[in-house]
Amino acid sequence: MNELIQPERFFVERYGLGRNQLEELLGSAVGRRADYGDLYFEYRIFDSLGLEDGRVARAAREIRQGVGLRVVAQDRTGYAHSDEVTFENLKLAAKAAACIAEEGGDRTPLPIGASRPTPHDLYPVPAPPTQAPLNDRVELLSQIDRKARAADPRIKNVIASLTIEHRAVMIVRSDGAIVSDARPLTRLSVTCIAERAGRREQGTHGGGGRAGIECLLAENRYLAFTEQAVRQALVNLEADEAPAGEMTVVLASGWPGILLHEAVGHGLEGDFNRKGVSAFSRMIGERVASELCTVVDDGTLPGRRGSLNVDDEGTPTSRTILIERGVLRGYLQDRMNAALMGLPLTGNGRRESFAHIPMPRMTNTFMLPGEATPEEIIRSVDRGLYAVAFGGGQVDITNGKFVFSASEAYLIEAGRVTRPVRGATLIGNGPQVLRRVSMVGNDLRLDDGVGTCGKDGQSVPVGVGLPTIRVDGITVGGTRV
Repeated sequence: MNELIQPERFFVERYGLGRNQLEELLGSAVGRRADYGDLYFEYRIFDSLGLEDGRVARAAREIRQGVGLRVVAQDRTGYAHSDEVTFENLKLAAKAAACIAEEGGDRTPLPIGASRPTPHDLYPVPAPPTQAPLNDRVELLSQIDRKARAADPRIKNVIASLTIEHRAVMIVRSDGAIVSDARPLTRLSVTCIAERAGRREQGTHGGGGRAGIECLLAENRYLAFTEQAVRQALVNLEADEAPAGEMTVVLASGWPGILLHEAVGHGLEGDFNRKGVSAFSRMIGERVASELCTVVDDGTLPGRRGSLNVDDEGTPTSRTILIERGVLRGYLQDRMNAALMGLPLTGNGRRESFAHIPMPRMTNTFMLPGEATPEEIIRSVDRGLYAVAFGGGQVDITNGKFVFSASEAYLIEAGRVTRPVRGATLIGNGPQVLRRVSMVGNDLRLDDGVGTCGKDGQSVPVGVGLPTIRVDGITVGGTRV
């Protein structure tokens, strides 16, 4: 279905909706009672393969299509959606969504103009990546299984999953704009199970991006991910119990940026700050972190998992400086919250699908590099923890408190990385952690492309990144004192 790389043409031909009908739908939804309205069309193909115990154990294809119709009146949103896309169904959706707008602005929808080209071309799509031959995908997973098992006899099982999707979207807005985007996405996850003397540990790695499986084949990335998963499993198999107590923690570059994303990034989203429930509310212009910290959200990085040509409201994505040398500079915004706060749009209005309301969300969030080398940072620590990878975590947006489990960590003793430890949990407060950053490395690295962010029941792909940083004082939960 190569027509999916031209979404506007695809949707018009598939559903037979002309511009006059689209204008009528928005007119009946917005009328003269609301501030804004839009239609969000989506067609999504999602393929998944799973390998376990040396064979492909799961294969699935899911196709979802539908349209969501939204009406915004001040701080209220009316939303209706349908997976049966007909003009009659959409008229009913428009009537339902308009019920929220008993009061509001006085804006008659503008005539729909010419399609607006996207200012970015971050992920060229010659053809939907879901057209990749099934045999090629199966062989990729089989090679992963063979390589992992051949690496070490202690690797007893390999679990690998490959997901490929293509998403075509078209946004029609009451300001007359019509914007479309074709979005590829590929993700590989590899988990290796190691066993020795009755003990079992695992290692997980993976990656992908906004492309087809070629982003995994380039430079044999999929084999590099496999090597990392094997290495992490074997390291954890030899690890000691983690110590407990407050100590200096060094976060490695790359995926540990997930701590920044969760403990700080969510608190910088516009809706939480408009409502005054974030730890960063009403603090623009104030110092919230060490002067070594500059935090950026950038949805314009080519091919990255969290990148988009336009957000799910048709706004071009951008590079937004959130914290500059320790000073809070701004928040991430969608259309509604930006308007209510009197702040500029940042291109961060995102939604999981046509069945969901957009809200402010991160894209690729990371800290800019400093001047120290990673070796200098390690040498500066007499006793501490070196956290290389993280698993699950939780954060309270209202106060920034977080709990994260480290899936790979080591002791630092007398300025050297020594023994691996397992069971380490980092417990702290996001804003306090940023204030305690005393060294920032020159080795900024983004994650390999596996991040998924959850908020209010919605999940979207994101990217994270971090240089090596030293934090002077985080509580480490462990089983050894």
